[in-house]
This record gives sequence, structure tokens and C-alpha cells, in this order.
Amino acid sequence: MDVEIKQYLDDSLVALNSIVLGKPGEIKLALTAVLAAGHLLIEDLPGMGKTTLAQAMSKVLGLTHQRIQFTSDVLPSDVVGVTVFNQHSGEFSFHEGPIFCNFLLADEINRTTPKSQSALLEAMEEGKVTTEGVTRALPEPFFVIATQNPSHQTGTYPLPESQLDRFLLRIQLGYPDSDSERTLLKSGNRRNMISDCEAILDVEKIKLLQQRVSQIRVSDALLDYLQRLAEFTRQSELLHYGLSPRGLMAVLSAAKSWAYLSGRDYVIPEDVQAIFPAATDHRLRDQSGKAASTLLSTGAWVLTQVDVIN
Repeated sequence: MDVEIKQYLDDSLVALNSIVLGKPGEIKLALTAVLAAGHLLIEDLPGMGKTTLAQAMSKVLGLTHQRIQFTSDVLPSDVVGVTVFNQHSGEFSFHEGPIFCNFLLADEINRTTPKSQSALLEAMEEGKVTTEGVTRALPEPFFVIATQNPSHQTGTYPLPESQLDRFLLRIQLGYPDSDSERTLLKSGNRRNMISDCEAILDVEKIKLLQQRVSQIRVSDALLDYLQRLAEFTRQSELLHYGLSPRGLMAVLSAAKSWAYLSGRDYVIPEDVQAIFPAATDHRLRDQSGKAASTLLSTGAWVLTQVDVIN
């Protein structure tokens, strides 16, 4: 990795960790999703810093960004845009919605109806939207970071599997440690610091980083390990369904990105293990529809069942 590129990444991590305290692993996973050209879902209780992290990322990444605060009355046209009639010109014209940006913050995405949630499906999968029979490309790169409250809370609509599968990674921030919480209590609201953040990356740098990540080397032995993990999920009687080919490709893409952030140009099993729970917990369920273990996440449990070396 070039010294200059490494400095950009290190500075980005430092800036994000200065705003969201005590969560270096989760922040690295968030940046992993960006470099892998994937979307990120942050699920946690209200007040845990989900939106703060998303807003800080939009500033540090230096991308054009928009925010949609999802509620039950948000319509698909509020997301993708609408065609209106111009009385002066006598023609119809399309008014772009907030989705036409590089970085979209979909705040509390599971508070809106499935119909409005579906407005994001094509955009997240193909980087374009189709309205009234016309397909329009979105800016590149296009990245969605969505926050959602736990599904048991009032006023939420569970995201369907097809929507969840569009997210490369899903993370949870959780409660801060004691020292971080004390710093937070002394310094006040961390969102006030976001406006002082400077953009460290930009469109061209991110495109370059994503290209570098795609070129990370993967050995046949590592691919064997990935396939054993996928095969276990598909054959285990404890799991309702296994990883799809797209899900397995997501694991590989995230592992490459994690390896790059760790300063290597090749993937090792530890890279897979670092991202596997975040890449699979929203894609795997046991027969009851819950995590496969009450003590571990589903992805972490799967890792304990498959040997690295066959």
C-alpha cells in the first residue's frame, strides 16, 4: 500500500474514532463496507450513535450526501423523485429525489412501509433507478448507510430478506465502555464536532481505493475455506437456510477490504473471521428465525463449526 494512501485511511479512521468513541472495530467495519463498494446497515437502540457515525462518515468521505428521515408517511417518490408538469414550458420534467447523491443516509429505514423501502432495492443493487419507464443512473460511487431500530420496537416494519441482502455488512454499536462514556459526559454531544471535520477522501480517492481492494489476492486454500463455511450453512439442520452465492461473494469482498485496511495485498483466514459475523448475521437464521446460538451471533457460531484447514 502506498504511504500516501495509507495516510488517508489512517487519518479517516482517526477522525471517525474521535467522534464515535470506543468503537474502533465497528468503525473499521463501516469503512470496510465503503472500500468494498457495499452498503452498510447499523442496527441498535435509539441513542447509541448510529446517526452520528453515518453523518461523520459522510463528512470524512467527502462525498455529496443526502439524508432521508424515514417515517410511515414517506412515499417512494419522496426517495427517487417525481415527474411534474411545467406550465411555462408545457412539458413534463423530472425532479430528482434525495437518492441522487454519492452517499445516502437512510435514517430509521424500518420505520417506513415496505413499499417505500422497496424504492431503494434497484438503486442498491444496480446503481440506478427506474421511474415511469425511464431508467436513470445514480452518481458513482453510490453508497447507502441505513440505520434501523430493533424490530421489536413500536412503529417498525421488519426489512424483508431481499432488502437485507442488499447490505454488505450489518453492525451494532452497543453501549460504550466506561472511559468512553465518561469522555462523552464531559465533552457533550459529539454531533457538534462533525461540522468541524474536514473531508479526507473524495470521489476519485474512493474509486482508486475500491479498485485496489478488488485486486487483493486470494489463494485457493482461502477459497476452499470460504466454500466450507458456505457448505456448512447449507447443510446444517440448525439453520433455516444457508448462504447464497451472492452472500458468499459479499463475504469475500468484505474480507478483501478488511485485508487492505490491515495493510496487506492478500487475504488470510483472520480477515474472513473478522468480517464474517457482520456479513452473514442478517443473511442467516436458525429454524426458529433467530440467531443460531443465544451466546454467539449466527456468523460467529458458524465460524466455530468449520476448521480453517480441511
